[in-house]
This record gives sequence, structure tokens and C-alpha cells, in this order.
Amino acid sequence: MFDLNTRILVVDNMLTMRKLILKSLREIGFTDLSEAGDGTEGWTAISEASPPFGLIFSDWTMPNSTGIDLLKRVRHDSRYGKTPFIFITAESDESHIIEAARAGVSQYLVRPFTTEILRERIENAHKKSSR
Repeated sequence: MFDLNTRILVVDNMLTMRKLILKSLREIGFTDLSEAGDGTEGWTAISEASPPFGLIFSDWTMPNSTGIDLLKRVRHDSRYGKTPFIFITAESDESHIIEAARAGVSQYLVRPFTTEILRERIENAHKKSSR
């Protein structure tokens, strides 16, 4: 499991969804949480963060810059390319899941979710990043 002091970024254009994710992360015990309203804001937060984020959550469908665009940008930047990245999205279409996997997503979680399922995805992302 990630250290509970890991810096985490939650990117979603829906304020309510960001708050639900942040609430679940706090229930798990994480304390260093930031948020952004779309992929453009997310990239700004990532590139300006010091120390860097250790885990990123993102929705897929957002204005300005989508979650898949953000994931690709993260994966193609040597500074952040190995940062665990988890989609939490309503996009359950197999083509989205395949595209995300090809782009290097760490885990894919379809909404709605529970805190326990979120914890499982975080643990799986940690195992994957530790290899």
C-alpha cells in the first residue's frame, strides 16, 4: 500500500465526484490531497507540484483536456512517466479500457465505487508500480 502521506491529485470536472473521491481517500487514511477541474488544470498541478504527486486519479470525460490526454501527457514526460495513474470514470466501454491500458493506465475503476473497491485499486496500482 502507498504511504498514507503520498501526495495525491484528483482530476474531475464534477466537483461532487471530486469530493466523493477525496472523502474515500480520507477514509482510507490519505492526508495530502489536491484536486483539479480538468486535464489542463491537472497538468498544471502536476508540473508545478513540489514534491511531485505520487498518485493521480482522473475522470475520462472532461472539457479542455480529457483524462486520456492527461494520461498520455504524464506517460510521455520522463519526470512523471512512472507515476501511478488510476481512472475513475463512468466510461465502461471496452474500447476505452483497451485505449487506457495501451496508454499505460495503472488501474481502471468504473463508477459507482465503494471505498473498499477504491482501496483495492490503490493496492493493485502500488503492486504494479513496485515491479
